[in-house]
Amino acid sequence: MSSAAALPRHIHATGDLPKVAWAKGSYVYDVDGKQYIDGSGGPAVYCIGHANEEVNAAIKDQLDRIAHGYRYNFSSDALEELTEIIRRRCGGTLNHMVYVTGGSEAVESCLKLALQYHAARGEMSRRRFIARERSWHGNTLGALSVSGFLERKRAFEGSLLDVSRLSPANAYRPIAGATAETVGEACAKELEDEILKLGPEKVAAFIFEPVVGAAGGCVPAPKGYAKRVREICDRYGVIMISDEVMCGAGRSGAWRALELDGVEPDVMSVAKGLAAGYLPLGAAVYNDKVADAIHGLHGAPMTGHTFTGHTACCAAGVAVQKIVEREQLVERVHRMEGTLRAMLREAMSDIAAVGDIRGRGFFQAIELVADHETKEPFDGERKLFMKVRQQAFQNGLICYPVGGNVDGINGDVVILAPPYNVTEAELGEIVDKTATSIRQVLKAEGLA
Repeated sequence: MSSAAALPRHIHATGDLPKVAWAKGSYVYDVDGKQYIDGSGGPAVYCIGHANEEVNAAIKDQLDRIAHGYRYNFSSDALEELTEIIRRRCGGTLNHMVYVTGGSEAVESCLKLALQYHAARGEMSRRRFIARERSWHGNTLGALSVSGFLERKRAFEGSLLDVSRLSPANAYRPIAGATAETVGEACAKELEDEILKLGPEKVAAFIFEPVVGAAGGCVPAPKGYAKRVREICDRYGVIMISDEVMCGAGRSGAWRALELDGVEPDVMSVAKGLAAGYLPLGAAVYNDKVADAIHGLHGAPMTGHTFTGHTACCAAGVAVQKIVEREQLVERVHRMEGTLRAMLREAMSDIAAVGDIRGRGFFQAIELVADHETKEPFDGERKLFMKVRQQAFQNGLICYPVGGNVDGINGDVVILAPPYNVTEAELGEIVDKTATSIRQVLKAEGLA
């Protein structure tokens, strides 16, 4: 029996994993000496690869001076320099931020900023959030509440916020009555209809990912969708939150993912690529409008944690962002998107189960379907995505497959999110091992 068919029991858990030993650039090694090429940057985090000496030196230098100057006692050079970098990279009016240690905290802070903004304006009736199905915003209860990822939410139902849920905005799988060309407008209208149904005076914010990550598999906002969302939020006084934890910080080919849609949000989360996994770091970034209301009445955001603005973490972010900017890596990602997409299309051209290849920048996904014409997914009980993950791992490839992208139960997607500075030869290795792993699993399952 092939390795793809005889999967170990721990495939559904995180126990019994190989022990990591060291890494360099695009490669990771376990204690047995096995080499893995990191085709997904872990969970779309390691955007400049592993063991960068310049970043490590910056962290060590900060640790030698002080690891953590508590944010509510001190500012720091690292915090102030990172703030200026983010302001410059965001542009527009996104000039303010709350630093945290990860994406879930960043999203949680975004939700609290929206609520505090309305409170500062005396609109305490605006407590309701609107989000979308097939979205993922994090593991804290607030972030989990606005997420539309059934498998990750089921155990916590009953203790989550009551959130209005809209259809996914997906050109490959448009909502009923829409086409790939009209789905953006149709989904935007769904948002406006929900605001009117609830009453605009009750709605605090709408949150969405410009490119849906784990829950949908690199699904870009359809053409015109983000601009219509911006118009609708402005019309009804609703805060627009862009969750760029996964797709932002250059991953999509622009530092702000929504920049590609010509839109600026009111509040934005960023995390994974900010410090590239060298230390935990995230931020909730907010615009002058939100800041004027909050700072004017309350003086500062009422959200923060012990490790808010952690000095060494900010130093890591500064070092990573200096490299990204100096080496023009965001521009490289934008320029190399076509190369990666062409590689994927060529490598997958003979695999009938490949229904869609999509994404932006170095954030690409392959969706597997049982029927190419109807786009019917494979039965979720097969757990094909997990089998591809395991087979790829055995083949020396780290990728990021996810399931349930169609309806929360069925659907299989493989996400690739390589480092921004990956070589073209390494891209070829990633693509080749991805295609090989998919073929092996489909054959073992009797599906090819």
